[in-house]
Amino acid sequence: MRIERMSLGKLSTNCYILSRGKEAIIIDPAGESDKILTKINDLNVTPTAILLTHAHFDHIGALEDIRNYYDISVYLHELEADWLGDPSLNGSSLFGLGQVKARKAEHFLRNGEMQIGNVTLEIRHTPGHSPGGVAFIFHQGQFVVGGDSLFAGGIGRTDLPGGDSQQLQQSIKKQFYSLPKHYTVYPGHGPETTIKYEKENNPFVR
Repeated sequence: MRIERMSLGKLSTNCYILSRGKEAIIIDPAGESDKILTKINDLNVTPTAILLTHAHFDHIGALEDIRNYYDISVYLHELEADWLGDPSLNGSSLFGLGQVKARKAEHFLRNGEMQIGNVTLEIRHTPGHSPGGVAFIFHQGQFVVGGDSLFAGGIGRTDLPGGDSQQLQQSIKKQFYSLPKHYTVYPGHGPETTIKYEKENNPFVR
């Protein structure tokens, strides 16, 4: 199992391409669709789905381009079902960077194990940064793609619509810190970290 990180868009948001064999999953197509398409072509893989950790605008900037190019489905938590098409909910109307809109997701994410193509993953609901935030855990690869909940030495902001600081701390403690310490965390912004390091050193949640 291979994971590629791309820092994209005006907010340097991480987009991940997870591949196994010739199949791939795209997580958070943040922007700059041409770069995503080039990377997928270089990897010589075929995307089977787009997974969203949440529906803030900086994580969905290239969603429609990528979805239409490959004719693949989008997976999102149902609490943010209306966010893709509403700039006031996805936040794009708040930052003066242009409104972002996309069609609704084809599938809703639920807690538990899920199979997409040749990849098995676990879904964990991690509200706090946003109501429908989720983490994607790949036990076979011993890593988690966690969106904007837990960062290297930090946590996600909670001052946007639907944010809740107490809820975010609980999500990190229950859904992230319960994972094996050696698991790698791939966040929505910035470099990767580990569960062990954050449990011992993160100044916001210990």
